[in-house]
Amino acid sequence: MATRASNRIPTRIRERDFSETYIGSWLTTTDHKKIGIMYMVTAFFFFLIGGLEALLLRTQLAIPNGKVLNPEEYNQLFTMHGTTMIFLFIMPILSGFGNYIVPLMLGARDMAFPRMNAFAFWIFLFGGLFLQSSFIFNTAPNGGWFMYAPLSLTAAACGVHAYQCTPGMNADFWILGITMLGISSISGSLNFVVTILKLRAPGMSINRIPLFTWMILVMAFLILFAMPSLTAASLMLLFDRHLGTHFYQFAYGGDPLLWQHLFWSFGHPEVYILILPAFGIASEILPVFSHKPIFGYTFIAWSGVAIGFLSFTVWAHHMFAVGLPPIAQAFFATSTVLIAIPTAVKIFNWLGTIYKGNLSFKPPMVFALGFIAMFLIGGLNGAALAVVPFDYQATDSYFVVSHIHYVLFGGSVLAIFAGIFYWFPKMTGKLMNEKLAHIQFWLMMIGMNLAFFPMHILGLLGMPRRIYTYPAYFGWNELNLMSSIGAFLLGIAVMMFVFNFILSMKSGQKAGDDPWDGFTLEWDTTSPPKPYNFLRLPIVRSRRPFYDKKNPEIADWKSVIH
Repeated sequence: MATRASNRIPTRIRERDFSETYIGSWLTTTDHKKIGIMYMVTAFFFFLIGGLEALLLRTQLAIPNGKVLNPEEYNQLFTMHGTTMIFLFIMPILSGFGNYIVPLMLGARDMAFPRMNAFAFWIFLFGGLFLQSSFIFNTAPNGGWFMYAPLSLTAAACGVHAYQCTPGMNADFWILGITMLGISSISGSLNFVVTILKLRAPGMSINRIPLFTWMILVMAFLILFAMPSLTAASLMLLFDRHLGTHFYQFAYGGDPLLWQHLFWSFGHPEVYILILPAFGIASEILPVFSHKPIFGYTFIAWSGVAIGFLSFTVWAHHMFAVGLPPIAQAFFATSTVLIAIPTAVKIFNWLGTIYKGNLSFKPPMVFALGFIAMFLIGGLNGAALAVVPFDYQATDSYFVVSHIHYVLFGGSVLAIFAGIFYWFPKMTGKLMNEKLAHIQFWLMMIGMNLAFFPMHILGLLGMPRRIYTYPAYFGWNELNLMSSIGAFLLGIAVMMFVFNFILSMKSGQKAGDDPWDGFTLEWDTTSPPKPYNFLRLPIVRSRRPFYDKKNPEIADWKSVIH
């Protein structure tokens, strides 16, 4: 008995000590701040992988008849580039911002379900590593990030059309990886909804929550209602591939367009899942660096809700060329134009916020302003694609590639960098180097427009998407070279950010608790915040609770009344 007792005591000590070590405290944490940081660091790691994939693609296309990649390698890389950037970078890094910032903005101690929060992160990490591990076995997904069926079926499932289909485990990696990421996203979204609706500080009515929190709430509802469609489609594809079902095979009574309807009924709400939190980031940064309240709080908040509802009515504008009936084309073209209205409302509100403001061009502000300009370009060429006759000409061309990159890189990614520069002092207690940040910004603006604007012209000149090479006599040579040079400029800009991050972590200037004269409650804590966030829960009486606490003599009494 004595021997067994002596064996048990050191075990308990080791278990206790591991969670108290630096590494153990991160691996076992349920603190929303640490989980948020882990989301952001992991997502940025995948961003670097996705960027490397993009550079290999652009190296292949820089000159005609490129020999850097063979067709199979190209298919795997462009599939994983899209999958990585959407599912492993933009979605999780925005969730990371939400995890870290939303409880602080609400005046809460933590997320509603801390253990579920940790579970969602670890499922995301394992799903991402599982997807990337497919390269080790040379079976990376190769059917596009959209994985269209029946082309993504196995040769056996395709029957007489086996030559058109996907043998091997390539699509299986995608299906299983996306399913894991979907579980993570749904778990995290449930947590956001309950946290925002139930854990607000005293006095913080729904009409006083910060706009970033508003957009995270809408994003969470979109994931909850959209993700099941993708999960169902993926599982049916898995059954078709391995269990002998024929959901997507016309010859056996299935419907080849069923996959597109199910995928895009997720895929277009997904676009707003990726951009709405970016809207929220801009809506927090612009008023702080304009030194005035946000213009049209209510319009911005409820236009986000309107975008959420309308995003479920536009999916088939991705399918104009498949032979939809004219009445369906008219409906989806109209709904696509309608969704531009609440989006435009936000842009006018942002411009109204900075109009006659006392502007301070700190790094968060310049990235937020760049986000407005680049997202506007992406929105305008997206409106062009809502016109059915034009879409017939431009669909599956590089015009569409340009559109999606202006929306997601010019929109989401620039806003993400704005958010990093804005909240980095809160997370670390240090400021990032401003000079390096401004150089990074201009490299990104030049590189992005050089990389993606020529794609508009390439698309109009007839260059199709997803081709791994092209002959010299098509007239695409110079534009493709420009695009590839722009991509490498973006790579240099990202490396400059990494250098700035490491330098700032080691020797950055101390920021203090409130370096930007902030408006919202996350600045009413230490930097970085204590594990419990607030010693005493704040009382909220306006939409700018911390600013009004600092300046009671000029409090926003109109906000107080509302």
